[in-house]
Amino acid sequence: MMNLSFKLPVSIFKEGKYFIAYTPVLDLSTSAKTYESVQGRFAEIVNIFFEEVIKKGTLDEVLKNLGWQKVKKQWTPPLVVSQKLEEIKIPAMV
Repeated sequence: MMNLSFKLPVSIFKEGKYFIAYTPVLDLSTSAKTYESVQGRFAEIVNIFFEEVIKKGTLDEVLKNLGWQKVKKQWTPPLVVSQKLEEIKIPAMV
């Protein structure tokens, strides 16, 4: 059995009554009614993601397509350099 270990950036935000957990380095998200539940669901969805790509034999291909790099047989996710709120103004014809 193969063990993978790395740190994933995860954003957790609230949308209405739900918490959303999202990681851009796997393009995965999940939701739950509580902060604690969304953390558990996030861990579960990441495990399912890796179980499936390993089972299908597509781990290297999928991670490479997501921008990961393999250094000394260890996969490294892309580095999130900044996360901020950016104000965007769009002209609207109302």
